[in-house]
Amino acid sequence: MRYGFTTGTCAAAASKAAAYMLLTGKSKNRIRIETPKGIDFEAEIVDIERQENQVSCAVIKDGGDDPDITSGAYIFSRVSYGKSDNKKPRIRIDGGQGVGRVTRPGLDQPIGHAAINHVPREMIQKEVLEVCELCDYQGALEVVIYVPTGEFLAEKTFNPRLGIVGGISILGTSGIVEPMSTQALLDTIRVELSQKKAQGHQIAAVSPGNYGMDFMKKHHEFCWYTVFSGCIGQYLSMLLPIMTAFPFIPNFWAERNSGLIRYTIIRTGKLRYCFSKFITALICGGIAVLM
Repeated sequence: MRYGFTTGTCAAAASKAAAYMLLTGKSKNRIRIETPKGIDFEAEIVDIERQENQVSCAVIKDGGDDPDITSGAYIFSRVSYGKSDNKKPRIRIDGGQGVGRVTRPGLDQPIGHAAINHVPREMIQKEVLEVCELCDYQGALEVVIYVPTGEFLAEKTFNPRLGIVGGISILGTSGIVEPMSTQALLDTIRVELSQKKAQGHQIAAVSPGNYGMDFMKKHHEFCWYTVFSGCIGQYLSMLLPIMTAFPFIPNFWAERNSGLIRYTIIRTGKLRYCFSKFITALICGGIAVLM
């Protein structure tokens, strides 16, 4: 199956091309960058707009054979000259139209910042600085990433649930999209667990399906803190090690048919049951993480 490239890789490629055209005055229809995974990405540059003090261009997102909602989106970068300021970085990165803003704690970026994660930011900075060195430019540059269709696309992502408003996130840790990979789901679970912890929640409740969700809503007050519900039963073996990596006090796995659990609690008591379950999950999760 064919690999794709992340929104972060597309943003970095567009930024490099825009910076090159701004500083050299020459046109650039294709650009090559190296992803964090070491795979080269050669991008076609489209929708070029050149002005005296700024250049904008786009790279079309290609998710490969992965069913990525952002495939086909135009990831734009606008690069302009900035004022030199020793208190600010030379390359200043922000988000524009269609790039979400963080409104809750516990995410990769602070509240109020554009939802451009740290790896894409590092990629953009690296590629733009490379152009600056090539052109012997010592001044500052301002980079704005924007996605005209981002606000519409974001409605089909987890962003509204995570408190990222106004658009999509610019993501990517490896720079590539592996087809049919569960990594994106696991990353989202990890982010939401971190966010719940930052908001002060001490309990994370996991439901493997709608029946389990209904049971928790009916019998447990902490059901409103549920991190994930729906058809994730096949991912629980990967989810539990992630959960044990966070310092939550207990973690609960509730099912609709929990007669065995009630029988066990009657014989052992709630305290022993919860403690033994937590220790078991911690040990299994620790071994799984090490493996």
